[in-house]
Order: sequence, then structure tokens, then C-alpha cells
Amino acid sequence: MIPDDTRAALRAAARAASAHAYCPYSKFRVGAAVLAGSGKVYSGCNVENASFGLTICAERSALAAAISAGETELAAVAIYTPTGMPTAPCGACRQALNEFGPGMACECTCDGPASIDTTLDILLPSSFGPRNLPAM
Repeated sequence: MIPDDTRAALRAAARAASAHAYCPYSKFRVGAAVLAGSGKVYSGCNVENASFGLTICAERSALAAAISAGETELAAVAIYTPTGMPTAPCGACRQALNEFGPGMACECTCDGPASIDTTLDILLPSSFGPRNLPAM
């Protein structure tokens, strides 16, 4: 269980990160923040590219920031979208997050009153991950 003050800090970090999104094509500013096992929070935003397949989602941007700082375990992710209804992470982000915290808390917020409060294993049932590979 993530304490309420930590959850609030994650939501605030995700919203703040969305202001830095580079999204000239979609105009869809997304921010995300991950809570590492160390207790530190890392945020990221979406970074679009004219070659749309090279776009980096906010969740993977936050994940990359955490990994770049040496973190390897994630406890939670918060995602903010400037919409009336919350938006859950895309499939690629679900898979990327699964690598570092298959049971992590996942909270998606927006400009409206609704939110999604779940866990990654609910969003990505029967996931494939490191446990599926033979030990090396």
C-alpha cells in the first residue's frame, strides 16, 4: 500500500511533467511519475517524433529516468492526461513497466474527477517477463 502523501506527490509530479511534453503533432500532453523501491520519484513526459513510431510515451520516459539513476525496482506509477476521463497506459508501456514491478500500483488521473486506481498485473494479466526466461 502506498501512503496517501506519497500518492499525492506522485500525482503532482506526473502533472508537472506533462507541462514539458513535446507533442507538436497530437497536442496530447502526458506526464508520468514512478516511485522506485528506494522511495525516490522520477518523472517523465511524452516526446513525439515526426516518425511517429519513435515517439516515447511519458511512462517509458519516467522509467528511463529511474533506470538511468540506478533504480531497478518500481513500486508505483502515476499517469496524468489533460482529458475529462483518465487514460490508462498503452500496451508497450505496460510491458516496459512490468519488467521492473509487475504488481506495482497504477493510478491514472486527469482534469476530471474520475481516476483509475489499480495495479499493473490487473492491467496486464498473464504478462511475459523475466520470470518466463530460463535462469542464466
